[in-house]
Amino acid sequence: MLMTTQASAEQKIGVVNVQGIFQSVPQAAVIQQTIAAEFKDRIEDVNRLEKDIKYYLEKQQRDAATMSATEKEELQKQIIDLRNEYQSKAQPLQQEVQRRQGEERNKVLELIKTAIDDIAAKEKYDLVVDGNAVTYLKDDSIDLSKKVIDQVSKIK
Repeated sequence: MLMTTQASAEQKIGVVNVQGIFQSVPQAAVIQQTIAAEFKDRIEDVNRLEKDIKYYLEKQQRDAATMSATEKEELQKQIIDLRNEYQSKAQPLQQEVQRRQGEERNKVLELIKTAIDDIAAKEKYDLVVDGNAVTYLKDDSIDLSKKVIDQVSKIK
């Protein structure tokens, strides 16, 4: 029992806040810009469809009393067609955006993991844990988050 306590006392343990690091590195901010640029045209198309649907629904409510039955049917058909087009474009777009965000996020997380591994090896840490898993931290000096942010921020 004494040997186990002594061995654990000799271990060098570090802590990182991966979520905080992710939010602090410049690469994370670039993700949103990259995704927005990549899907710009499709997002604009879906937004246009939303506006068109809203416009025609308002027109239907506003002008229903003065419209002929044929005009009402045509307007209703137009609204249905727009809704169908919206559904066929919006959901796949949302899924693709989420997939791409995940891909880009994983790239940044890999940079963070590499930086943690490098710092841990250079400074001879035996164990580095995520700060979210730590209930109590007596000494902030074992928090490696700032060093990781600095190292990842230097990567282009």
